[in-house]
Amino acid sequence: MAISTDRIIAIIAMVIAVASLCCCVYLAQSDDSGDDDSMTEYERIVHCADQVRKYTDSEPEVAIILGSGLSAVVDYVDVEAVVPYSSIDGFPTSTVAGHAGNFVFGKMGGTDVVIMQGRVHYYEGYDVKDVVLPIRVMHELGADTLILTNAAGSLRYENEPGTFMLITDQISLVESPLVGKNIPQLGDRFFGMKDVYNKELTQVIKEAAENHGIEMAEGVYVQYSGPQFETAAETEMYRIWGADAVGMSTAVEAIAAQHMGMTIAGISCLTDMATGMTDVSPSHEEVQRMTEKMSGQLAQILEEVLSRYNMADF
Repeated sequence: MAISTDRIIAIIAMVIAVASLCCCVYLAQSDDSGDDDSMTEYERIVHCADQVRKYTDSEPEVAIILGSGLSAVVDYVDVEAVVPYSSIDGFPTSTVAGHAGNFVFGKMGGTDVVIMQGRVHYYEGYDVKDVVLPIRVMHELGADTLILTNAAGSLRYENEPGTFMLITDQISLVESPLVGKNIPQLGDRFFGMKDVYNKELTQVIKEAAENHGIEMAEGVYVQYSGPQFETAAETEMYRIWGADAVGMSTAVEAIAAQHMGMTIAGISCLTDMATGMTDVSPSHEEVQRMTEKMSGQLAQILEEVLSRYNMADF
């Protein structure tokens, strides 16, 4: 029996319609499954913290981030567990010499601490949210106090290499880690940055240093992206702005910590004079050499602070 041309056209149109419908259903299912598999940033934080808890049940009170070459501070800790960043799914890993890349859990001065033995940097190619992920994970694990340390270039002739500087305020030239959708489980969309570095805790650290015969400078820290060292013109600009030390970390970490309501202190180890202030150009090797010399003194200061004071009082 012959089929009319009109009927053939109708059958073809129906086949095309059914095929289109199947395609739409498939795409919709694919989108749905993608949504199910993806994590929100807060779920990522919890996921990383849960993985760390497989290695330790420690509930740290204080989180400490060690800057370049300062890993020897861990020698002053009664270590209970070491968790390599590489063992945590979805966690950024350190790629810079002088940054071991471990979470170290234990007691320092009788206080439960978690120490970042090396940090990750924006210049390593990480998104700024990855840079602050460790701070958020340590807070999720229980830490309410954050002590930031770094290696920095001095912007003041009176603060020579080998000097410790307590950070009293900061300037950030790097994208804020809070750009994008707010994470309400961590903090409010808008919040103040006055007294980011807790005055009482800063004073306690200064007094502990004096007890060991160590004089600490105080000043404003400026973070830029790196990895290149600053130019002489940039050094002059930072000095005009009122900055006292310059480096490639810390400020974005303090922003994330302030968002979560943590108590924050910051210590810069001034390892060199910023570019243009002397005839010597900064180098990473010199930074590491100097911080390795300063790490023992830093450990003594931190140990005394943690043994003499209850961090919950700040």
